[in-house]
Amino acid sequence: MDNMIPAWVDGELCPVEKLDVHRRGLRHKAVSVFVMRGNKTLLQRRALSKYHTPGLWANACCTHPLWGETAEDCAPRRLQQELGIEGLTPGHRGQISYRADVGGGLVEDEVVEVFTAEAPDKMAMAPNPDEVAEVAWVDMDVLLAGIERAPERYTPWLRIYLRDHMSEIFAK
Repeated sequence: MDNMIPAWVDGELCPVEKLDVHRRGLRHKAVSVFVMRGNKTLLQRRALSKYHTPGLWANACCTHPLWGETAEDCAPRRLQQELGIEGLTPGHRGQISYRADVGGGLVEDEVVEVFTAEAPDKMAMAPNPDEVAEVAWVDMDVLLAGIERAPERYTPWLRIYLRDHMSEIFAK
């Protein structure tokens, strides 16, 4: 049951295997976390072994809650599992829906609960190499310019979040 995530099948929310969700392009629940330090955001470059969008830059944590798990429980769990980050309390910023082709015949059709968390200056991290190839703290203006220059280096969802939803995510 570990890879069973909440997805809608024929209008009903039910547990579906994660890869099957993406192959079928089913609408499903997701969680996304932006970890901030002032005007800098923590990015992760997805591990090259990921089954979609390997090697692309994304926000700190992008994941799916397990069947029966709340978004509020999923966000800190995945920060710890992906990045080795503990002790942050992500604040809910709202819900975003999007649909994007992520290559290889796979589709993300997500209803995303978005969170932000402010990181202390000396926050410990231990990225999981099965999830993360590298991390970087990037100034938001530099990130936006980088996406403008080379959008293919970034995940579709990060581009969508920053293009269409910045005011919702980062409103004070």
